[in-house]
Amino acid sequence: MIRRFRAWLAGWGPVVPLLVAESTIWIGFGALLPILPIYYVQHGVDLPTLGIVVAAWPAARLVGEPVFGWLADRVPRRAMMIAGLLLTSVFTVLPLFITGPVPFIVLRALQGLTSAMYDPAARAYLVDANPPERQGEAFGLYGSAQTGGFMLGPAIGGLAAGLAGASEAVFWVAGGALVVSALLVWLRVPALDHPPAPAGDAGGADGDGEDGIPAAGWVRPTRVINALLAAAICFNVGLYFAGGSYEVVWSLYLTSLGADIGLIGLTFFSFGLPPLLLSPFMGRFIDRQGGFLALVVGVAVVAACGFVYPLVPAVWWMVAIGLVEGTAFAAVSPAIYLLAARAAPVGRTSTVQGLLGGAGTVGNVVAALAAGQLAALALTLPFYAVGVAGAVALLAGLLLGRRRLYDAMQPRPAPLPATPVAEAGA
Repeated sequence: MIRRFRAWLAGWGPVVPLLVAESTIWIGFGALLPILPIYYVQHGVDLPTLGIVVAAWPAARLVGEPVFGWLADRVPRRAMMIAGLLLTSVFTVLPLFITGPVPFIVLRALQGLTSAMYDPAARAYLVDANPPERQGEAFGLYGSAQTGGFMLGPAIGGLAAGLAGASEAVFWVAGGALVVSALLVWLRVPALDHPPAPAGDAGGADGDGEDGIPAAGWVRPTRVINALLAAAICFNVGLYFAGGSYEVVWSLYLTSLGADIGLIGLTFFSFGLPPLLLSPFMGRFIDRQGGFLALVVGVAVVAACGFVYPLVPAVWWMVAIGLVEGTAFAAVSPAIYLLAARAAPVGRTSTVQGLLGGAGTVGNVVAALAAGQLAALALTLPFYAVGVAGAVALLAGLLLGRRRLYDAMQPRPAPLPATPVAEAGA
């Protein structure tokens, strides 16, 4: 086991600090989730304003990810990641010193904005730092780090608050962890910015002049906005729509079925456990077998679960279905990131990843707003909306991608090393 771990670390060592930093961002986000509403209300925020404060974080990321993705293709990515982590740490701690409804809204928005400096640049770095034949596994590790951080966050926040005897300690833990992550990126992540396009990979065109699959094989798109990116955005919006809807209605619906807080927490755990454990393995499978089935089956399962949840009378069955949905998410998430990477023209990887993240946030916000209105009519309606939205996203992605989507998601075998015989023949 020790030898295998060393071999793994030797292969993935340069990107491990990026994974640690991503996990830290979401540990901080999750650690503050149980504390923030109480802290804000204690410092003069009423309930209607509380919704605005909470929404400021994703709203800022909606703007920030596309903008900083574009910028990360033009400035050193490592510097942008470090700056994002350090600035996020500052805005995480400042609510301890600057209080009130308006400062809370502004600081929460700045925290979301600066955290958006990190993700598009980090995902682009994962693409550039790894050969095509293992980029799926890289995104699987990224998804596992993200999910693990989000799952561990509330527990770490509760432990810190309990040991310190004050909820304010959570702010310091979250801010300090971000500083440590910035140091790791600075000290351990090699500079790797905007590699030149390899020979023969300058892009291609099909009949519509955007992208295509020539007879010689798959070729990168030449435009940022292309059919492959549009398909990736559709799939991602379908997943984020599910997340935004469940954030609003999940706990309320389970409470109506008689679930207590512990059982509700177990349902979240059952969904989060498969991405935490399986995402790297799913990414490796995608690298070896292709990602088309992962995309189609993953989005289809998420949509189907939206229709199934309201039909299940017992909460324990929802725990089991959550395991199925979480497994589908563990497969489809790295596949979507990989599709976006292959949809990116040379030199525009961060831009495309930023557009993908921003579009997903739009789906999350729209879903949250819609779920509130639908839940007022019936608590089951948001679930059916998730099913419909997922089905529409799947169909739209397939129609937009067509044949080029299937070909783009085929495995990229590693090049064979040159042999003495081959060299002699050359």
